[in-house]
Amino acid sequence: QPSDLPGGSNYLDPVLMHNGRIERYKGYCTDVFTSEAIRFIEENRRRPFLLYFPNYGVHAPRQAKPELIAKYQRKVRPGMKQTNASYAAMIDSLDQGVGKLVDALKRAGVYDRTVFIVTSDNGGSFASTSNHPLRSQKGSAYEGGVRVPLIVRLPGVTKPASTCATPVIGVDFFPTLLEIAGVKRRAKVDGESIVPLLRGKGRLRRDAIYWHYPHYHAGSASPHSAIRSGDFRLVEFQEDGRCELYNVESDIGESRDLAGQMPDKAGEQTELARFSSEE
Repeated sequence: QPSDLPGGSNYLDPVLMHNGRIERYKGYCTDVFTSEAIRFIEENRRRPFLLYFPNYGVHAPRQAKPELIAKYQRKVRPGMKQTNASYAAMIDSLDQGVGKLVDALKRAGVYDRTVFIVTSDNGGSFASTSNHPLRSQKGSAYEGGVRVPLIVRLPGVTKPASTCATPVIGVDFFPTLLEIAGVKRRAKVDGESIVPLLRGKGRLRRDAIYWHYPHYHAGSASPHSAIRSGDFRLVEFQEDGRCELYNVESDIGESRDLAGQMPDKAGEQTELARFSSEE
């Protein structure tokens, strides 16, 4: 991470850690990372590999290529919810990087036998963007903090341009990749393989997915836990034990707290969460 290194809080000509050594690179940080990822693909093209590539962008500080900032400044119009040209330009560079990775896989001759997953770790920060129509932002207990994009390409299995509305979570990736690779699990793991969803057939066995966030996040969150089961999402705030219940299918913005109107449903969700933690 550039900001963790001496003089490195800059996307332009960043100072980065490489194999235990601090080095200064020429160019834009996202492009540097992409080039290193492409080199890894080329070096491992003749053997199975896993490339875990958590790009530093898009993240503060909000710095982008001047020509891309200008491109998005020209697109800003009154009334738009997304008006941060620097943030948009950073996403543009990231998108270009994903395209370059795809091209690298094709050149290496492995694109049609490589699983490709694109996702994010959290929702956007209000300092940079809007998560409309989702409520709140990065670090929060609400959908604006946890609902993120997920794109999966499993060659010969996923149907191009298909979509799936079943909620999944990051811990599902490990069992999913094990199943794709034909590796039998020897122990119980968190998460569930989403291969049935990728095939467009079948459904997941679990009743719910869970979040536990036992700390504070500046401006957006206090310690909380949450559960999503069916159309409902329950949030429990750990400071005072207060619970909020939302139907995120009919109320994606989580504007109507149903805990008082549906105490049985709120209790059902709470008991499900407790059963899971005891299990």
